[in-house]
Amino acid sequence: MAPNEEQNDGKQEETKTEDAAKEPSKEPSKESEEVKDTKELDLAKERDRLKFHYRGHTLDQLKRMNMDEFILLLPARARRSLKRGLPPRQRKLLERLRRAYRAKKRGKDLLTRTHVRDMLIFPEMVGLKIGVYNGKQYEIVDVKPEMIGHYLGEFSLTRRRVQHGSPGIGATRSSKYVPLK
Repeated sequence: MAPNEEQNDGKQEETKTEDAAKEPSKEPSKESEEVKDTKELDLAKERDRLKFHYRGHTLDQLKRMNMDEFILLLPARARRSLKRGLPPRQRKLLERLRRAYRAKKRGKDLLTRTHVRDMLIFPEMVGLKIGVYNGKQYEIVDVKPEMIGHYLGEFSLTRRRVQHGSPGIGATRSSKYVPLK
């Protein structure tokens, strides 16, 4: 009996493998569609994750918000200053930036120069070029989505690293000494 059982087990295994070989040809089409769907969903999630988000909102959503809704997303200091209203110089700059944005839509790329370093960057400013004065010259700032909620002055530094040269003609005796190393 033992040899017969072994033979039957072998035959059953062969039939199982034949059945398994036939069935997967039908199943992969269903599985492949499901796999494709999950891959497309994963790609969509990945693309969404790679898009810019500010506190859970995309740039398009931020641009469609009115000012009151946007103010609620900002940190406390910026929120407090904006609730008090924009000072006249910031209002004037905002109007000039809106004109520059309309000109950009028509194909002109205008540079708006300003001394207003304490102006917050709003979503409507993204893509504009702003010349921010640093006390000596205007530094060109290309506004990117990551800058939303920051101040213009943060991107135009007022101090530079000091680079001392060699002592000149009017130097004193002690400062003329330069080691030979």
